[in-house]
Parts: sequence; C-alpha cells; structure tokens
Amino acid sequence: MDWYENWFGSPFYKILYQNRDDQEAQEFIENLLCYLKPAAGCKMLDIACGEGRHAKQLAENGYDVTGIDISHASIEAAKAYEQDNLQFFVQDMRYTFYINYFDYSFNFFTSFGYFRSLRNHKEAARAFAAGLKKEGILVIDYLNGNYVTGHLVKDCVIERGSYKFKTSKKIENNHIVKDINFVDADGKERHYAESVAMFSVADFEKMFGDAGMKLIDTFGDYKLNAYDAQQSPRMVMVFKKM
Repeated sequence: MDWYENWFGSPFYKILYQNRDDQEAQEFIENLLCYLKPAAGCKMLDIACGEGRHAKQLAENGYDVTGIDISHASIEAAKAYEQDNLQFFVQDMRYTFYINYFDYSFNFFTSFGYFRSLRNHKEAARAFAAGLKKEGILVIDYLNGNYVTGHLVKDCVIERGSYKFKTSKKIENNHIVKDINFVDADGKERHYAESVAMFSVADFEKMFGDAGMKLIDTFGDYKLNAYDAQQSPRMVMVFKKM
C-alpha cells in the first residue's frame, strides 16, 4: 500500500488529527460559496472527501453533492451522512469517475501531491477535468511550500489521551516528509509517514492547463485574501474547464 492508503485508513490518523479546526473549515466553505455563487441544486464533487465534513456542509446549502475517497474506512464513516442530495463512493482520484457531469469540483486540505510520480499527478488532473462540464469550476486548496519551509517545526510531541505521537518533518526531494512514531494501546511501536510534493502555483497551472483547465484566481488563505508566494499559508486555486 502507498503511504496515503495505509495512513488515512488507519484509526490512528483520526486520533492524531482530532483537533482540526472545524469552525475554520466551515467559514472557508461559506467564503467559497459567497465567491463562487453556485446556482441552486447544481452538482458538486468533493475529491478526496475523507469522512465528508466539507461535502456535508455543501449539501446542507442545498447542492447535489458527491464525495469520493480512496479510503474504504473514511467512506464507510461518511455514508452515515448520506441523503437524497449527498452520496459517497470509494474512488481513486487518478481515475475518471463521471464525465462532463459536475458543475463544481473541490479538492480540500492538501489532498493532492501524494503520488510517487508526476505522471500520476497528471492522471489525476485529467480525471478532475474530465468530470466537469464545460466551463465547470475546480477549486484546489493546497499548502504553500514556501510558507511551510519558513515555518517548519522539525520535531514535535503531540499528546492525544494515552497516545504520545512523536513527529518529525523535513524537506526531501522537493517533498515535505513527516514521520510519525508512537506506541499503540497494546504496546506495539508504530510508524507512519506523510509525503507531499511542494508544487507551486505555476506547477498546478501547467498540470491542469495540460488537462484543459485555466487558472482564473488564486487566494492565500481560507478568508480568500490575496495570494503572496512567500507569506500566504495556503494556495487556494480556482480553475475553469475550457
């Protein structure tokens, strides 16, 4: 298994990241909807949806939402939220799901950049584009590698109940690599890793441009402030299918 399949499907992933800022995530969705102004009832796809927190909020706003993720465990949990306008499926983002079907697609919280080869990332870009109708909109929320490098905390200990996660970060081969070590409830030593490519806005523009999409806007944070290549914590990129 690749690291993302092994780690995201693990119960320990949820334990480590249990304190994510749900309020910030909700406000981000609200800001995006205010900016995008989607038509009522339009079709939306949440790519790499995890357990569906973003997809659920989009559906609560009256849109027809589909969430996909490679993790069977995440989709099983997300299915608890299913209703007439909200469905979830296990799907690898590199492979086409629907063709010319969605009005909007979203890829939140740095849910890209995981693959070993540029070819795989290009395959994902083509699949993202294929699912959208002509002039459909794709929003990608990605880390800003320049910002991460300047604020890198190399070693950290995070306590979650009886668990003590020891994490270390480094930059290696233009990837941000995070090693995670801890002892589980049975006393077994565990190790997981995260590895995310430090793509720039220009990298995304090339990958998705080759897939038939045009970058039309870039923001630097979840409040949709202007993007600064050095200072912005995020790269929130808006593409249109041409």
